[in-house]
Amino acid sequence: MAKQKGIIKLEGTIGDITFFKSKDGYVAKEKSGPTAEQIATDPAFQRTRENGKEFGRAGKAGKVLRNAVRSLIQNAADSKAVSRLTKEMMKVVKADTTNTRGLRNVIDGETELLEGFDFNINAKLGTTLYAPYSVVMDRVTGTITLNFPSFKPADMIAAPAGATHFKIVSAGSEIDFEKGENVTDVRESAILPWDGSATAVMNVAHTVTANSTHPLFLVLGIQFFQEVNGEHYPLKNGAFNALTIVKVSGE
Repeated sequence: MAKQKGIIKLEGTIGDITFFKSKDGYVAKEKSGPTAEQIATDPAFQRTRENGKEFGRAGKAGKVLRNAVRSLIQNAADSKAVSRLTKEMMKVVKADTTNTRGLRNVIDGETELLEGFDFNINAKLGTTLYAPYSVVMDRVTGTITLNFPSFKPADMIAAPAGATHFKIVSAGSEIDFEKGENVTDVRESAILPWDGSATAVMNVAHTVTANSTHPLFLVLGIQFFQEVNGEHYPLKNGAFNALTIVKVSGE
């Protein structure tokens, strides 16, 4: 390993030499490790190739799911939501008992393992919204129903400091992971005051394709606002908004 000298310090790879900053300063060393050709053809890297293929499928499936509920994720997701979802998708892939290693996929896996995934790890739905609710998925009619009995927001919602109002958001989605397509119905309540007054009963029916054979998802979230001079502003750019996959039905 050699140290870099001079005014201009390099970082990156040029040819077989890698330049980087370490605790000892800027250094350079010869590139090491297997070549791309070795990884692609050498029998010793068979497991690496299998893992890479499955990881790729998990990443692609995560993107398809995120795209389906993108309008909600934009208001409630942490900086590592993509990598965390890919990790959970890998669990779905590994649950595939039909195909061999390297060929396992989300379609033949267990999408139900995604239940409980929080898109915003800094604001989990389970520690924000305590109001009881029920979910019914009817594949025959293509209806995903969300029901909230009346509740008092001040008692059932752990609102962050500065919040004066909130709204409930949800999305019912049918996802074809093979084609990368989705049918998604997004709904949201009115902006409601966070106080001791009981809400009205909320019955929300999301519509997807009747008799679908694809996985169905219900994503539920809550968004917070602060009222200033009669206007409702998103609280701290959605940092405290929660969004979670609360129900999944496989094929």
